[in-house]
Amino acid sequence: MKKAIILMIVGLSAASCTQTEQGAAIGAGTGAVIGGIATGDVRGAAVGAAIGGVSGALIGSVAQQPGQCYYRDRYGRRYIDDCPRGY
Repeated sequence: MKKAIILMIVGLSAASCTQTEQGAAIGAGTGAVIGGIATGDVRGAAVGAAIGGVSGALIGSVAQQPGQCYYRDRYGRRYIDDCPRGY
């Protein structure tokens, strides 16, 4: 548990200027804590940090593009386009 908290503190202290980097750092820290608590070992915290970091980076990159939304076509491919009016 202590190692997960240390990983979270390191992740949060590494927060940078861009939304993508901040999202990755916060996601990695949160993922490390959740993974560490769920499994009770460092390996689970590392996996949680990796998954949280990638997820946070994706969310942060969307925040940099106001008025843009992610969509999926009928083949499952993701693409970015203008959001519907009112968003």
